[in-house]
Amino acid sequence: IAIKSGVSVTLVHGYNGTILGESSKTDVLPNGTASYNFTTSFECSPGPNTLDDIAQKPCSVMTVTEVLQKEKKQKEKTMRLGQAVVDLLPLLQGQCSFKVSVPLYAVPSESLHPEGKGGLEVTVCAKEPLLSATQLSNGNFLSITEAAYSVPEEFAVAGPQQNYVACLQVPAAGEKELPLLFTNGILKLAGEKEPLPRPKKWPLANIMAPDALSIPNSFIVGGPYEDEDGELNNTEDREFRIQAENAKRIVWTWRGRCYLDAAAAATLQKRILECRYWPVEVCRVSVASPSKGKASKADKGDEDKQISFHGVAYVNTVPLLCPGVKQIRGAFPVFAYQDSEVFEKTKSQQSVFQDLRTQLSLTKEGLWMPELISRAVSSKTQKEDKEKISRIPTTGLQLYAQPFIMPVMALDRAALRAQYLSSQRYVEARTFLVMEIKLDKALVPKRLQEELSRRVKEMIPPRPLLPPRTGGAKKAVEDYHNRVTSIAVAILSEYHEQFGRRLPDQGMIDHQTLEEQRRQLNFELNSSGKYFAFKEQLKYAVVKIVREKYLKTTAFETQEELQTFLSELYMYLVDQMHVALNQLLSEEDAPPAAQYHTTEEQLWLFAHEAEVNKDYKLASLYHQQRVAQDQRNIQYWLDYGAFYLLLEETTKAQECFQQALSLDPHHVPSLLLCGIVAAGLQHYEEAEIFFEDACCLEPSSVVAWTLSGLFYELHNDNIQAEMAFREAKKLLQVQFAKERSVPEAAEGEGDKHISAGCARSPNPNPEESLPDSSADKLPEATAPEEEIMAPKEEVMTPKEEVRAPKEEATGPEAALKAPSPGSGRSQPPCTIFMKAVEFLMKVNAFQFVHRALAHELLSPQGGPSCAYYLTLAQTYLLKEDFSKCEQCLCEALKIDYMNPNVWAQKGHLGYLKKDFDEAKECYERTISFVEDATDMHFIYLRLGSIYLEEKEYGRAKQTYLLACKNSASCLTWLGVGIACYRLKELVEAEDALSEANALDSSNAEVWGYLALVCLHGGRELEAEQCYKYTIKLGSKNEALLREIRATQQRLGFGDPAL
Repeated sequence: IAIKSGVSVTLVHGYNGTILGESSKTDVLPNGTASYNFTTSFECSPGPNTLDDIAQKPCSVMTVTEVLQKEKKQKEKTMRLGQAVVDLLPLLQGQCSFKVSVPLYAVPSESLHPEGKGGLEVTVCAKEPLLSATQLSNGNFLSITEAAYSVPEEFAVAGPQQNYVACLQVPAAGEKELPLLFTNGILKLAGEKEPLPRPKKWPLANIMAPDALSIPNSFIVGGPYEDEDGELNNTEDREFRIQAENAKRIVWTWRGRCYLDAAAAATLQKRILECRYWPVEVCRVSVASPSKGKASKADKGDEDKQISFHGVAYVNTVPLLCPGVKQIRGAFPVFAYQDSEVFEKTKSQQSVFQDLRTQLSLTKEGLWMPELISRAVSSKTQKEDKEKISRIPTTGLQLYAQPFIMPVMALDRAALRAQYLSSQRYVEARTFLVMEIKLDKALVPKRLQEELSRRVKEMIPPRPLLPPRTGGAKKAVEDYHNRVTSIAVAILSEYHEQFGRRLPDQGMIDHQTLEEQRRQLNFELNSSGKYFAFKEQLKYAVVKIVREKYLKTTAFETQEELQTFLSELYMYLVDQMHVALNQLLSEEDAPPAAQYHTTEEQLWLFAHEAEVNKDYKLASLYHQQRVAQDQRNIQYWLDYGAFYLLLEETTKAQECFQQALSLDPHHVPSLLLCGIVAAGLQHYEEAEIFFEDACCLEPSSVVAWTLSGLFYELHNDNIQAEMAFREAKKLLQVQFAKERSVPEAAEGEGDKHISAGCARSPNPNPEESLPDSSADKLPEATAPEEEIMAPKEEVMTPKEEVRAPKEEATGPEAALKAPSPGSGRSQPPCTIFMKAVEFLMKVNAFQFVHRALAHELLSPQGGPSCAYYLTLAQTYLLKEDFSKCEQCLCEALKIDYMNPNVWAQKGHLGYLKKDFDEAKECYERTISFVEDATDMHFIYLRLGSIYLEEKEYGRAKQTYLLACKNSASCLTWLGVGIACYRLKELVEAEDALSEANALDSSNAEVWGYLALVCLHGGRELEAEQCYKYTIKLGSKNEALLREIRATQQRLGFGDPAL
């Protein structure tokens, strides 16, 4: 230590309020250091120095004192120079010995250089580990910090001295609980600054060096309000929190920490399961000045009235039971303490302050040594308690305590009323506690990502690699042909380079010239080495023919046998060479006929059309074609599985989703869908692994956490469900906060891009509200309608929430997209459940859709919105429950009359009810909006069919052309062809029908109308061929068949039977 030389110093070691020993005097060397050879010890056993004491007060205080020169006939005097604190926690973490270098903090003194930095080297040893290996693995440490904000105005620095106290019960082994007391809260005035981050302090008293109280490298670090676990963490509470944290507040600077053995940790877990709320009581106590003699009865009555502002905060500790959660932090409002309310929420019979009584004495003039006091002491008499306190050693680092009596007797009505009114001031001031409860290890361990991935691979092994390609004799000959062809092309190119390309009109070349060119070409090939390269290229193909066709793999026994084989092989190779050259030279240069190749998008559209038209056999065929095109495309398998979910064939859907997951075990949508179908099949253990793995792989996914919560709720695990929903809400708030800046940044330029006639404000969260697929599946409702139907509320939900456009809208165009005019109502933000509904509706997971809708109905941020009713109407429409569907659509229109999606669904309802007038009116209204509805393709198809039925062929043609422009398919071009045929535009009709035929050559109706066009065009052979395909493909349009036969009878051709 850097102390002036020539000074004699001693080292005093104290622990838990007791001086353990004092070293002999040691002189400070000229270099400012002093060496101690000083050892002290204490016994750690049941008694004053228990494991709880080491955890709660893991501090060994080292005090360096200067020995002053004594005068004659006087005792030797000392003066404190510095103090150091040693944390004994490593002894509870499995270490038997450790050596630390701790800083020595100065006590104001002339002997210590101001610029000097001191330190002590301390070695701590234990004869044996304090905890066995089992205790070490099963034990835990609990630490708590807290502060109070927005305190009542009555809390003031001036006036009588007050002590601000907070206390909570820490569950321990058995039925007993350990009260953890926070006293001497520091009242900070408004504007009073604190160090950021705020350091945590040791629970020590009588420390002469103030800096020694701070725990090294330990701070109370806050975070975003949205990430907290308590209340007051919404966006609308942000301004209030900021103001409260800069206003009058109470701060408890020390950290409460205790050791939990296996039994105590189990009790804590059981306590949270039985009652989720943990009561934290707060109060203000007037500190009486020390007085001599016995207090009078009047004085005792005054002492009974010293407690006031008795409040309680209910801390939701359920998150501690979630896997992997080791810490909760948040703001918790303080309420007036009422026994009945506290018992109802926490099952606590009485106030914790009644248990403590005089065992928790207030400190000497406002200083307090916080302790863990067992509940067992509450059964002893006050006299025994005082005697027990008097037996605590008070030598060395002495604590001067001034006891006070907590109120335990009945109060009169006036006192009760005054106490209740003072407690009510917490509610009026909106007081809240900011608490941090931290565990060293999670109560419920979380499975590692590696373990989850291993379990997923065990359930769904990755797809094996394709087997090696085996070639037979036919393949060997084909390879030989290909090699001969490539060499011939190379030789021909070499010939053209030497002698040029001769055109056909230049006539034949004479034989002598050809022979000369052949010799020159052979010379060039031999001299350049190309001839040898060509032979090497042929060698491998010839070897394969020998092995695969002639099965020769061993050496020949005689030379004659070898020569015979070579002659046979030579003849065969020459013959096959001529075959390959003839094929090459016989190929014509005419361009191949045009072939139509359907793209992936077209196949998906065709499959979706078939699903909506309930032609499931055709839809399955298109899905199979997609998978056949690319069996390693994950999305193809997911779409195929969603199709089987639509058919309620869960087992086949599971096979498809597992196939997708085998291609990529880390694909989150595949994991979610595997979890959904596993839950539907009641394979809950597998489903939990899938959902947990998805959340681990993509912890920022709102949909993943929401679906996990829905699953846990289905599995009756309410704690896990609540945690998952809370995590999803946090993530959604973060997304809103990030994306809200996009419209704000563009607000200055909004007038340049947004139409002046647009009355509805842009969606503040455009990217999140737009899903990434155009699938608009109609879900099936399975829950009772009483649980889902709700009375109308004036709540508006942006229609973007239920849309599924083909391409995700991103960038400034999405942020500034102007919705349809006519509605000036505000748009609430999308909830986590509507986010989940978007995903679930695309994959036809209707069981989870109903659960999400039920939560949306009860959610404070949700409710019966337009999106809610629209989704519910789709479920009823799929069940063909038209009356319920119509009710939902009417409620949706009351909320958002200008929503094109609602009018589109209303049109679909009329179309399926055969009420074509109603459907036509709704479809026409839908296409008149500025914004397009989600399923414009089917709106055009059905509106066009209505026009055809009503013989409005011109309008039908224009409507179908709009559909072709938007997303062409066989049905859209068929509609155009029919309309043109009825308009006598045969050329245009044939062109449109040809396009339809190219997209789907198996559509019998297309062949039928092609037959009619050919009949009217007088093309007998083509008309007959088209009619044959119409009959062969099994056309079910009887009206079309009658028209074809009538035309054939009238014209006298087109039917082979005529």
